[in-house]
Formats: sequence, structure tokens, C-alpha cells
Amino acid sequence: MILPVSRISYLTKDLVSVDIETSGPNPGQYSLLAIGACTFIKPQSTFYVELKPINTNAVTEALAVSGLSMDRLKEDGLEPMQAMQRFEDWLTASLPQVDRPVFIGFNAPFDWMFVNDYFHRYLGHNPFGHSALDIKSFFMGLKGVTWSETSMQKAGSHYEQEQGLTHNALHDAMDQAELFRKMLSETRQR
Repeated sequence: MILPVSRISYLTKDLVSVDIETSGPNPGQYSLLAIGACTFIKPQSTFYVELKPINTNAVTEALAVSGLSMDRLKEDGLEPMQAMQRFEDWLTASLPQVDRPVFIGFNAPFDWMFVNDYFHRYLGHNPFGHSALDIKSFFMGLKGVTWSETSMQKAGSHYEQEQGLTHNALHDAMDQAELFRKMLSETRQR
């Protein structure tokens, strides 16, 4: 069954593409350093914030990938509570007709665990609840490929979107939203 575009728009009106940059692999020991997000439905509304680190723990490779500086963020980043409040306020303003937004990400488990932790730690709740959709898993099921074949570069090449992740949280959030739009378009053609 092919869903009409209006039905797809209705089904995706609550999706928010989110990408993050961190100082390491888990929120218990490392800091969330940047959040980028965009609404899925066009015209897109976008959000970007850089956060003060919560400690000095950092994996050199994580910082090298993102290009973010812990020292600069100590000075220029927003306090985590303020950053998470701004993110929640943006979600509310950008999706006024949505009761609960759905978090989508490219490797959503990683990004969601940091966002969930920071929302609960600093605001006492997560506006996304437990709603997260993983684009890599969707691609794996859609194309029947192995997990090792779900990188942004490999998935993007299926849709003539060949660049990899830039590791700028906002740019990556927008790129992954575009990739997911193309995947959903393909499901409509089946």
C-alpha cells in the first residue's frame, strides 16, 4: 500500500531530527557539548546550542572529530540547565500542535542517551519521553543490509547524498533529516 503524501506528512509532523557532539562515550562520565536539531516537516525550524562541560573528562578522539574545545566551551557555552530549557522551549514553539515530539537520529541510541540524561538531570523530565527512532536501523530493515553497511556514507550513497557526517550537530541533524525523507519517499513507492 502506498501512503499518500498528506498521510506521510501527518505521520511525520512530530519528528525532530537531533544530533549531538560530546566529550566521550557516555553521559555518566562525559559532557554533552553541542545539540543540533531541526523539525522534519518543511519549512524546517532549526536549533543549535553549545554547552559548558560538566567536568574535564574528555576522549581526545571525540574532541578531534567535533573540533570543539573544552576550554572555549567553559567560557562560551551555556549552562546545561539553560541549554536544555532553551531546547525544550524551541520544541514547544516549533511543534505547537504536537503533544510529544519523536526524536529521530542517525544512531539514535547514542544521541538519545545523552539528551535523555541531560533533560532528566537538569529539567526533571524529557519532552521526547521514550520516543526515539533510529535512522540506521530503519535503513537496515529497508535495504536488508548488515549493521556495518549502515554508515552515513553508505546509506547516503543509496540516495545520492554522498557526504558523510560533518560533526557539526546542526548540519548533521539537517542531513540526517533529508536522508530519512528520502527513505520514507522510497517506502511510499513500494
